[in-house]
Amino acid sequence: MASLDLVQSLHGHDDRAWSVKWNPAGTILASCGSDTKIILWMEEGGKWSAKVTLTNAHQRTVRTVAWSPTGTYLASCSFDKTICIWKRDETGAFDSIATLEGHENEVKCVAWSISGEYLASCSRDKTVWIWTCEYDDEYDCLSVLHSHTQDVKKLCWSPSEDILVSCSYDNTIKLFKDDGDDWTCVETLSGHTSTVRTNVTPYSLSYTSLTPCHNIMVWSVGFDHSGNRLVSCSDDQTIKIWQRLGGEGDGNFGAQGWQCVCTLGGFHDRTIFDVDWNRKNGAIASAGADDSIKIFEEDLDVRDSLREPSFRLSFSVPRAHSQDVNAVSWNPVRPNLLASCSDDGSIKIWNYTQEAR
Repeated sequence: MASLDLVQSLHGHDDRAWSVKWNPAGTILASCGSDTKIILWMEEGGKWSAKVTLTNAHQRTVRTVAWSPTGTYLASCSFDKTICIWKRDETGAFDSIATLEGHENEVKCVAWSISGEYLASCSRDKTVWIWTCEYDDEYDCLSVLHSHTQDVKKLCWSPSEDILVSCSYDNTIKLFKDDGDDWTCVETLSGHTSTVRTNVTPYSLSYTSLTPCHNIMVWSVGFDHSGNRLVSCSDDQTIKIWQRLGGEGDGNFGAQGWQCVCTLGGFHDRTIFDVDWNRKNGAIASAGADDSIKIFEEDLDVRDSLREPSFRLSFSVPRAHSQDVNAVSWNPVRPNLLASCSDDGSIKIWNYTQEAR
């Protein structure tokens, strides 16, 4: 039987905690919040504790943190409209080396590309920016993308190539790629055409029709290990699985299109704020305004005649936190460890045990 057991509750933020992210080695957990602090948690003697607190870089809420692929750099973004780049030196200390400005409103998310060449940011100003570091830790903006019509909430990069995905209050998910001259939107996932459910009975539906997106703001999106599937979540209380259609690795990422192949609904009864796809064991974690964390697993033994995937609820913690759960993050090296953060200001580390197969 599957289980999600609390390992430790961490307390260090003085207000709501917005984001948690593991470094690539899985040894440091970064968290940030409305108190403008970034806290780096490390394990010692089987216990996690705050080892470093980064302050004074931002004047307002720190909304998201993101690690570079090497773990040398940490990016943070804030409601003060800035992005801060932190660099870890040989002693393990972190110093602020750059502040990136340009967004006209709150910066909601930052994310590094798998190559480490690009940093992306998005904002309430409806734009997505692509940054690059040319030399000596000097960052330049390569492109400003105006494809969204509302607040852009979340960004993520493909784990296999430099493809960027964003999601927004405008109910869409967009995919961006460098076409050689500039970064362009190569595909938009939009137009909710799926079956409408009026009850809250849990369900899993598969689709082979047009790409049905969420019918209201999309809060989060993430890739699986291959880069050929996406998971998204929304204010409509559903989780959707998207499949890339053909042409893998041929350089025409958006040309073949993406299709919604599964919708999970009725499991959360309020907005779903975040999803994270475990790239080691395939489990999907979700969290939201109902204070719960839920884990979904793909049922590899159950597929319909068209071989659409089926996902099932593996485990649920109804009161994972005492208030909204804002983010979840799987440890990239120790796939059983899951971190979460909440409006209650706490960070929690969980141990997930998969059901024996």
